[in-house]
Amino acid sequence: MNNPQFADLSEWTQAVVERYEAPLVRYAARITGDVERARDVVQDTFLRLCEQDRHELDGRLAEWLYTVCRRRALDVQRKEYRMRATLPEELDRRCAAQAPPEAAAERDETHAAVLALVARLPANQQEVLRLKFQAELSYREIAGVTGLSVTNVGYLLHVALKTVRRELLGELDASEIP
Repeated sequence: MNNPQFADLSEWTQAVVERYEAPLVRYAARITGDVERARDVVQDTFLRLCEQDRHELDGRLAEWLYTVCRRRALDVQRKEYRMRATLPEELDRRCAAQAPPEAAAERDETHAAVLALVARLPANQQEVLRLKFQAELSYREIAGVTGLSVTNVGYLLHVALKTVRRELLGELDASEIP
């Protein structure tokens, strides 16, 4: 057990879990509609990571993790055939209960308004927005995760942001009128 390569692998795995666990749980929860099932999906994702040669994942670790997590979450969703929709506010409340206090304090009215607007977007636009801004993936990585072309990812992001911006500015303008 004193093998330096084993210690290095263990440290690497721990660092990956620390960096990606929370974002993957949020991402999987959006797909499954349930935080507990999302945690199971993420745990399975990390178990599959342990079976991989980490050197083969160099430069594409985030893409690999999100792809495996997405596929597993979709499998769970299909298997359980639970198509009940969870309101985004409820899901955020559940996730926020696990978040540190300073993260919960950052949730303000604008954040809630943006989340409500995002929730009204088509599912494919919601997914690419979350992968871009929550998971901080590149267009190429998002394309790899979703199976879309890089061009389609860019188009979906453009349309989604334009819609959210237009709606948000429209709501702000209307609320500022006395």
